[in-house]
Amino acid sequence: MPKTLTDWIDLPPVWLALALGVTWGFDQVMPWGLFGPAGRFVGAGLVIIGLGLLAAAVAQMLAARTTVIPRGQPRTLVTGGLFAWSRNPIYLADALILSGAILWWDVPVAVPLVFGFMFLIQHRFILREEMVLRAAFGPQFTQWAARTGRWFGRTLR
Repeated sequence: MPKTLTDWIDLPPVWLALALGVTWGFDQVMPWGLFGPAGRFVGAGLVIIGLGLLAAAVAQMLAARTTVIPRGQPRTLVTGGLFAWSRNPIYLADALILSGAILWWDVPVAVPLVFGFMFLIQHRFILREEMVLRAAFGPQFTQWAARTGRWFGRTLR
């Protein structure tokens, strides 16, 4: 559980809000018109999919009685359902929401923000979370990580 103001600020939803704010700011100062109506349609779809994925992943973690707080101590290793396809469906959902917003607001110059966001999340949160999970669940984590992609994908091992 976050203890200090810095801990509360340094959370993935805050980073997502910051990236969305930058994207919106770009939209305000640089209208493009590149993606057009198709961008709004696909963007809305990505945001809806992202929000659904986010809600479903949080519900799955809560049903397993484990933490959704990035620096929290997990009680259970969730490997089924959405977590059979992504080790980080909540972060994947965040990336989809940001991508959808970029398309919706028609801001092609913000596309690199998605990759920057994913890099930041991976290095600030995911790698530490994986260390904690590996320490807590050992071989069970190793097997799951071997067959499930960090962002998305599944191997048949």
